[in-house]
Amino acid sequence: MKILFTGGGTGGHFYPIIAVAEAMRDQVKARKILSPDMYFMAPSPYNASLLFDNEMTFVRVPAGKVRRYFSFMNFIDPIKTIYGCLVAIMKMYSIYPDVVFAKGGYTSFPALIAARIWRIPVIIHESDSHPGRVNAWAGKFARKIALSYPSAAKYFGPKAQNKIAFTGNPIRPEVMEPLTNGAHELLGLEQETPTILVLGGSQGAAKINDAIIEGLPELLNRYQIIHQTGKTNLEEIKQTSSVILKDHPYGYRYHPFDYLNVLSLRMSAGVADIVVSRAGSTIFEIAAWGVPSIIIPLPQSISHDQTANAFAYAETGAASIIEENNLHAHILIEEIDRIYGSAAIKQAMKEKAKAFARLDAASEIASAILDMALEHEK
Repeated sequence: MKILFTGGGTGGHFYPIIAVAEAMRDQVKARKILSPDMYFMAPSPYNASLLFDNEMTFVRVPAGKVRRYFSFMNFIDPIKTIYGCLVAIMKMYSIYPDVVFAKGGYTSFPALIAARIWRIPVIIHESDSHPGRVNAWAGKFARKIALSYPSAAKYFGPKAQNKIAFTGNPIRPEVMEPLTNGAHELLGLEQETPTILVLGGSQGAAKINDAIIEGLPELLNRYQIIHQTGKTNLEEIKQTSSVILKDHPYGYRYHPFDYLNVLSLRMSAGVADIVVSRAGSTIFEIAAWGVPSIIIPLPQSISHDQTANAFAYAETGAASIIEENNLHAHILIEEIDRIYGSAAIKQAMKEKAKAFARLDAASEIASAILDMALEHEK
């Protein structure tokens, strides 16, 4: 049995693939069947060590990116995509997997073209509330369509509705469950002070960072802050905050980190009272943690996905939204105070977050892939 995964231009595509691969290994043991050979087809391995850990063979295939803004690369990338499709067709034939699982995005296009030509069954997963171009196209011939947001179903048309399943977004088990034991000691936190966790993604978010830094003198009077700044921003933020907080009596309550590893992230989630975050795939981790959140999506001109995702999540009652053009320190502080100051609001947001989370997403998708692969083998 052979399974080929594709996608991975971003962590929002790559890490759900890893979650499904991990769940597949568990499913294979439970079903007492032979482990499948697993392949990952993309322009780059994204995280080679995780592929190695999950016994996934990397298959390099180039892909051109479609940009929504003017760039000279828009003239070059179509050629790269055509070449990538030819490479994918040849490599797909040499592997000839039983199922292709695609996360969408431009990196999955060559593999999906090849799968369609060789008539290999395809399962796609859409992380966003509004499907991207590749998944919207692939939905026409995919055998099954898994969705993170129910609202995405309408974009696939009436003919596709009988093959759609709302699974939620696959999350790696290692980041799904918050930890509390030892968190205050590891992160240097006070026991009784409420905690705000700020996540701007691994690269950080300049607008969020600026609002937090501006609001520190007031925020630290009432809260302690764990702030993932992004690797390139840490030193500048440390220097700026040390000046701003030079004579502040609670300056020690500010805890900036360039990046939170898995253990630190789980511990931060375990003690956080509110999370301030972008609207990428982190939304699903926040929901799994059951923590109230303030979501600040990228502007629609940069990412229509984040804006749509943020509003879809906020509509459940699990989060509130501050759009970036409205983001100022005093507005962020008011919203943090509003949520933390009401036990009823906090509890309702926690319950709505847990209701939104689908902790079995990876297992459900892995099961569907194995069922289809076993059927194709016959």
